[in-house]
Amino acid sequence: MRVVTLGTGSPLPDPNRAGPSTLVSVDDQHLLIDCGRGVLMRLAAAGVGAAQLSAVLITHLHSDHLTDLNDVITTRWISTFESTPLTVVGPPGTQAVVDSIESMLRADTGYRLAHHDDLTEAPITEVIELTEGPVELPGGPRITAAPTDHRPVEPSVAYRIEHDGRAVVLAGDTVPCTGLDSLTRGADILVHTAIRADVIANIPIARLNDVCDYHSSIEQAADTAERAGVSVLVLTHHVPAHPPGQGDEVAAIASRNFSGRVVVADDLTTVTIPEEH
Repeated sequence: MRVVTLGTGSPLPDPNRAGPSTLVSVDDQHLLIDCGRGVLMRLAAAGVGAAQLSAVLITHLHSDHLTDLNDVITTRWISTFESTPLTVVGPPGTQAVVDSIESMLRADTGYRLAHHDDLTEAPITEVIELTEGPVELPGGPRITAAPTDHRPVEPSVAYRIEHDGRAVVLAGDTVPCTGLDSLTRGADILVHTAIRADVIANIPIARLNDVCDYHSSIEQAADTAERAGVSVLVLTHHVPAHPPGQGDEVAAIASRNFSGRVVVADDLTTVTIPEEH
């Protein structure tokens, strides 16, 4: 099982960090969790194209987590040569988002259908909405969803992906909550949003200060990982973002509360289980 943090940024544009997105690969199955800005470029760098995706899993409907879903839908459509529906999983409201994207793309779709004789149908998406329980996908790893707490963004979900006795949990944006605790228990890897609450609290901008009350701090993410007994905590969605490769201070903060391995992710950081040597 391979985990690649494709984008580790936030709503704030950053030349070094794409928007929030993570790739989990199991054999030939590729699961994309969230679709932040620049996701297809980062997927290309990871050696995976839109046509190879088994499904897209959306944690919540904040714009920074799905702004490039339109790009994934279009690129999958024009880069395949047979009918290949894209499965999009997410909380209630996801169908409406996908419908709106397809409506936005209607002109582009019409142009391409008119120009290419071998394109005979519009993009096909299959949406699964849920807040908890198993995600029913054909073949591949076992996927389970659980509710998280990102209010007033509601509902929001986390995902657990299991294969061959191994498990990775993608927390998305949340404060500590029982749904995430139950989903994470005994997993190998927890990929978790974590913000520098100690820094943000001292910035005199109310809109930035507001970020603290519905995201986990580094310390809280570390506490969640420690309670669950995971082996590796991967921290992403950095606010404020530090320069790539300079996450030692973040790692030190997390290590005060978490006894396992801390990975302060940059774009395209890769973690595998079992670990490669």
